Amino acid sequence: MPLIHISLRAGKPEPYRQAIFDGVYRAMRETFNVPEDDQFMTITEHDAANFRYGASYLGVARSDNVVFIEIIANNTRTLEQKKALFRRIAELLGEGPGIRPEDVFVGLVEVAKENWSLGNGLAQYA
Repeated sequence: MPLIHISLRAGKPEPYRQAIFDGVYRAMRETFNVPEDDQFMTITEHDAANFRYGASYLGVARSDNVVFIEIIANNTRTLEQKKALFRRIAELLGEGPGIRPEDVFVGLVEVAKENWSLGNGLAQYA
């Protein structure tokens, strides 16, 4: 049950933002075995004064189109699944909405399964 927060510079049209949602969700389904309809995602847009990134950190040439994707998920995936997820997100976002791989920044935060309440005040995975 991943929870996904996406941050980007303000000004992109709705179809662009929806393509990000679609690409990230598809990558999650393909590589992390996320069930159908397991979609809990937000996009937050920031003006230039409130959005900063390292333009060349670790030798990656980022642009103002960089997208930060934070994924909070159960700590149950293998290293190979994680690598596949990162690769697939970059591929799919390249196809639509056309984000360069250098501008796809993903952070995975892993939590224990019992740390979720998906509604009704219950710990569904505990």
